[in-house]
Amino acid sequence: MSLPANENIQTVVAEAATAARIDQVARGDRVDQDDLPPGCDAQIRRAFNIALRHTGIYVAYHDRTLTKVWTRNILAPLVPKKKGGGLPPTQLERIETAQRHVLETGESGRIEVSMPHEDGVRWFDIWLDADLDDAGIVQGIVSTWIEVTEQKRREQTLKTLLREVSHRSKNLLAIIQGIASQTGRYSSDIGDFLTRFRGRLQSLSSSQDLVTSSNWRGARLRELIEGQMERYGADPSRSLRFEGVDPFLNPNAALHIGLAVHELVVNSMSYGALSQSDAVVDVTAGLADLDANPPALWLRWSERFPSCSSPDQKRFGSVALERVVPAALDGMATFEISDDRVEYHLVVPAGNFAAD
Repeated sequence: MSLPANENIQTVVAEAATAARIDQVARGDRVDQDDLPPGCDAQIRRAFNIALRHTGIYVAYHDRTLTKVWTRNILAPLVPKKKGGGLPPTQLERIETAQRHVLETGESGRIEVSMPHEDGVRWFDIWLDADLDDAGIVQGIVSTWIEVTEQKRREQTLKTLLREVSHRSKNLLAIIQGIASQTGRYSSDIGDFLTRFRGRLQSLSSSQDLVTSSNWRGARLRELIEGQMERYGADPSRSLRFEGVDPFLNPNAALHIGLAVHELVVNSMSYGALSQSDAVVDVTAGLADLDANPPALWLRWSERFPSCSSPDQKRFGSVALERVVPAALDGMATFEISDDRVEYHLVVPAGNFAAD
């Protein structure tokens, strides 16, 4: 077996050394610059410049007098403009104070700065590290800037959502507390209370599902009515005659009008049109006071009630229809029962809905 020529041996050795260094990097071992193959400084600079661009990181070097020596990949929002632009003076003072602390102590530091920009406030994390020589003497400061604007915006959005969830949860709990109190007042025994209370909670749950599916914007009036009817096995395509506008109710209006519709559906399933196979419920909605800006919404539920013996007007159903729901929406309502007909009228002001 013949030995390779000298130059071939050198090539093999260099390739083997390079492969060993690659293995070190793959294992996560530290590779000192002195261990790198000779002549690759330019490659390193180019590679790091590319890496900085891809990661959106800005690096600057300041000497001991805080004079800027060099920068790499300066971010567009940080480029000073002729008229304003760049960082505000207060933020520059904060940065300089932090830099002087690093010069004095040799300890690394981190600060967060913000600056106004044409598309909103921009946020940056700045990591400050001392550049130490072999004797451990500080020669300068390396500043690494990372933009965290999107992260900040996500955090602010999350905080807003959490506050909104907390607010809505409190409102929902207040509604449930009111329902429990009024249901208990007009229930004959615990069994009667549980039956009625569960039905009303399920009504709230159904309305809440519609609100949630719309990203908390609310629910369409017709969709809300049809959902409450379907919960009790009624077929809206056969039993509901809906006419007029179909506004988008805000979350609070959706929950309370959903509760009113629940009471009307329960009564109708027991005594009225929904208890008969060939009868229908008429629901009409429109905008009142069209000259007003903006107009109010009115809603009328009407159905034949042939087998109705006038119910106790003090029961929670009528209390919810005439007092609880309109009070919650700053509106007005009437609930009328005659010998053969039931009619419910509800008027709510603008702010509870959005009309197309």
